[in-house]
Amino acid sequence: MATRDITEGRGSATASIGLSIAVDLGIVSSTSTWQNTNEAYDVAVGGLPFFYAISDARPYIRQTAPFRKEQSDIGAEPGEQSLTGFWLRSQSSFHNGTGIKFYDPSAGETVNYRFADSDNVDVWTKGQVTLLKETANMTGVTSGIYKVISGVSGSTNVVVGYIPGSTTIKSFQADGTVVTTYAPTNLGNILDGTVVTDGTRLFVADNDHVYVGPLNAASSGWTEYYVTGTRATLAWVKQRLVGAVTNSVYELTGATGSALPLPTALYTHPNTAWIWSSISEGGSAVYAAGYAGGNSAIYKFVLSNAGAMPTLSSGIVAAQLPIGEIVYKIESYLGYLMIGTNKGMRVATISDTTGDLSYGPLIFEDTNGVYDFAFRDRFVWATGTINGCAGLYRVDLGAEIEGLRFAYAKDAYLTTVPGYATSVDFIGNTNQLAFTTSGSNGIAVQSTTVLSATGSITTGKIRFSTLEPKNFKRLIGRGEFTKGELTLSSLATEASGNETQYNHIGYNLSVDPVEVTTSQPESAQEFLAYKFSFERDGTDTTAGPTFKGYQAKATIASPRNRVIRFPVYCFDIETDRFNTVVGFEGRAFERIQLLEEIEKTGDVLTWQDLTTGESRQAVIEQVTFTRMTPPDKRFDGFGGIIEITVRTV
Repeated sequence: MATRDITEGRGSATASIGLSIAVDLGIVSSTSTWQNTNEAYDVAVGGLPFFYAISDARPYIRQTAPFRKEQSDIGAEPGEQSLTGFWLRSQSSFHNGTGIKFYDPSAGETVNYRFADSDNVDVWTKGQVTLLKETANMTGVTSGIYKVISGVSGSTNVVVGYIPGSTTIKSFQADGTVVTTYAPTNLGNILDGTVVTDGTRLFVADNDHVYVGPLNAASSGWTEYYVTGTRATLAWVKQRLVGAVTNSVYELTGATGSALPLPTALYTHPNTAWIWSSISEGGSAVYAAGYAGGNSAIYKFVLSNAGAMPTLSSGIVAAQLPIGEIVYKIESYLGYLMIGTNKGMRVATISDTTGDLSYGPLIFEDTNGVYDFAFRDRFVWATGTINGCAGLYRVDLGAEIEGLRFAYAKDAYLTTVPGYATSVDFIGNTNQLAFTTSGSNGIAVQSTTVLSATGSITTGKIRFSTLEPKNFKRLIGRGEFTKGELTLSSLATEASGNETQYNHIGYNLSVDPVEVTTSQPESAQEFLAYKFSFERDGTDTTAGPTFKGYQAKATIASPRNRVIRFPVYCFDIETDRFNTVVGFEGRAFERIQLLEEIEKTGDVLTWQDLTTGESRQAVIEQVTFTRMTPPDKRFDGFGGIIEITVRTV
């Protein structure tokens, strides 16, 4: 056999000499490409060139690569994942509150009924969202930095409002009617946190004394009680009055009617700068919270049966707050202790036997802090900052999202009053809320009949648990919209983080809740949120839309890949369409081995169609070699047809 001479150029298909140089094999790698020079190859795979062997029996085929996996629904109930076509996201209730950024099924079952944000809407009835009642200033009480507590004056439901640092203390009905203006003899400037009630009496402290008198009397029946100081906190707990004066805690159980000296302190904090901020009861103990600088703690005073009447023991630290987190308010309800701090709100469990506390993470954060709580049914209302204004959060103690973290949402607020709420309570035994603000804005009350003019609820960002882009194309809302209007909108997040709102349709008496095509945003999105905006009825202020859920539809927007199958010749000697002969003995088998080697790695390579100029990144899906007789005299030696299947990436 003649040896190969790489200096002799290209040989003839019929000659016994003049074989091709080795470079015809190409240099095969994931980054290699082929550039035709003397010969006109048709296609190259990873730098390895071939001539097409296309015929009716061996066609060139290109088609869309499969982009959706076949899947079956193995859930206990039929679900949306069992459907083909659109990807669906539905939500039929929002009762697990706010606090999510993304809707991802992997985040747990509670996410199904949560949302990202809300404004002036009631989400706490399962299966529906409605407007909250309107909040406005109490008639005639529009100025003054008040604090409030709930009371019943005789048979009249009232809220007692006082201005710390002044002698102003009154009881009001919900409509602003003053029931009683309290004027105990010698009452000086009232200390903040020192107006409390045992149900029929009020206890009030200035920087000289504690005063006690009937809740329904202006001045008659009022007497000086204990001597106080410049710093005090009072609370009616365990059917007794407990007070903190300067850095000491006292049980104030003496007879009324004279200015009694303070009894022996239950506990005196060693730091004279210590401020006792709040006192509460719970389980078998009384709790007192305080702080000095960045150090804050809650002490417990356990009931001791040393005598016929249980008395309080000395203070023991029940909970130490993180450095820098200061307790402003503690109050017990339904076996839990609510903790309001300069960071937000926490909830602690109370041991029935020891009175020990175990508190959980911040349920919500508020930069202005939480100063007070009010309670009804399973709910807690906490003071805070809502949309930059004074208002309330509502927490559902019946919906624990995770350990001591409960469902919550924004609630009533004064939409035109910047700042934060400082105290909250119900008007007597009614369900009507009253709260105060950090500014001189009097007392706010929530209506019992009139709905808020507007409201909204915003879903978490929907991304179907994948970062691939999607086309969000269809949306429908469910509910009753014969009163007022519900507007459906999309919220797209830009690269800068800013959100753009696109309004799609408004459902009302004239527009039925039909599914709409959401043409905006036009481009594919990694994720999208939806906002549903409420507007109360134009004539009936007590009525508005009832929103019961939505369904959104999207399709995957990933670029479609191609599967390309094509036949090529692989013989020792081959001739291109311009009759240029290329090859040598053993060349075909070497090319097959090279192709199989790169196929084995599964690496991405360059596929080139040299007849059209197309070049794509691809992986080899399949290589099939069929040995056969050379088709004509232009081809010679060992070889056959290779069918190559590549998938672009």
